[in-house]
Amino acid sequence: MTKTIRLALLTSTLLTGAAWAQDVTLTIESWRNDDLAIWQEKIIPAFEAANPGIKINFAPSAPPEYNAVLNSKLDAGSAGDLITCRPFDASLELFKKGKLADLSDLAAMANFSDVAKSAWQTDDGAQTFCVPMASVIHGFIYNKTAFDELGLTPPRTEAEFFALLDKIKEDGTYIPMAMGTADQWEAATMGYQNIGPNYWHGEEGRKALIEGTSSLTDDGWVAPFRQLAKWKDYLGDGFEAQTYPDSQNLFTLGRAAIYPAGSWEIGVFGPQIGGAFEMGAFPPPVPAEGDTCYISDHTDIALGMNAATKHPEEARKFLEWVGSSEFASLYANALPGFFSLNSAPVEMEDPLAREFVGWRETCEPTIRSTYQILSRGTPNLENETWTASANVITGAETPEAAAERLQQGLAAWHAPQQK
Repeated sequence: MTKTIRLALLTSTLLTGAAWAQDVTLTIESWRNDDLAIWQEKIIPAFEAANPGIKINFAPSAPPEYNAVLNSKLDAGSAGDLITCRPFDASLELFKKGKLADLSDLAAMANFSDVAKSAWQTDDGAQTFCVPMASVIHGFIYNKTAFDELGLTPPRTEAEFFALLDKIKEDGTYIPMAMGTADQWEAATMGYQNIGPNYWHGEEGRKALIEGTSSLTDDGWVAPFRQLAKWKDYLGDGFEAQTYPDSQNLFTLGRAAIYPAGSWEIGVFGPQIGGAFEMGAFPPPVPAEGDTCYISDHTDIALGMNAATKHPEEARKFLEWVGSSEFASLYANALPGFFSLNSAPVEMEDPLAREFVGWRETCEPTIRSTYQILSRGTPNLENETWTASANVITGAETPEAAAERLQQGLAAWHAPQQK
């Protein structure tokens, strides 16, 4: 072998080795194991194509185990470089413990409103530690075929809503609404937190509760319970033992006309229903004609950086991309029903997703009332609201008694409510 060939081979080897040495793999921790294929087939290839030398490994855990698994990994120093952030206290606690890096100076943060960032900030809003990815919107999904058969149109007001339910019940072909109380969270999340903002006036009421200038026994907080108490007559036989999957099945099999929903169902229901019937959606009906419409547009998921990552520069580069309009469009359309929090407009391809996100143009957005600050103590207001919502629907508690119990529990530990 000549010296020239040996030199060429050596140079090639060194250059290849240098290229290998430059490759950095970033691992993402997440509880969203249902969208693994979307990350692998759409999101990661888009980033890697534009950022040679940085590889992404999406490594989710089972949702119920995520918090415990993540905490163990962070304590052991084995967690991934990027951490998928739940909203509010779980992520805030990680930041306070020094497990999540401060991302306040990330340029992409300018692409998000204060409301969008609020779920991943310190209470005073001074520091932001996760890049917002998506929110979920509450409302009602309905079977358009059933509505057409019965000559029905989506309701605008509470009175129209119950007149509609009466017509469906009287006809008898369909269960008016598919929702059960066995799992409790379903009654609160798709019931109380769905319709409630129209009564407590969204952010105004939510913040007043935190500040102690209103209480859970005020009419704006009792009124949604009064509406839920009326739902009992429209949920079908045996709803007390009906689980969340049972409710999903009743709707997707065409047995129920309406499904009190979170927008995350869009991507689930579409493939299950196939072409059996077309879906539509309407926002929570307002109390009376002319009232302002409010929707729960709940901050759901974000991405932060492990403070102990060995690759902070590459991780921040990925997070800047997550905060871009390119990612916003890619993610929102890959996962219809998980809506971008980026200020850049996103054109939704899925027609049902377009209906949901279109409510942002006509309704005032808010987040679930129990998530910020108000579930830090014991009793936990979020979990207590689950029980109260289910009890009110079954008749085990009156709306007034449920509200009084929740207020007493909150006042037991939340100082602004201790008057």
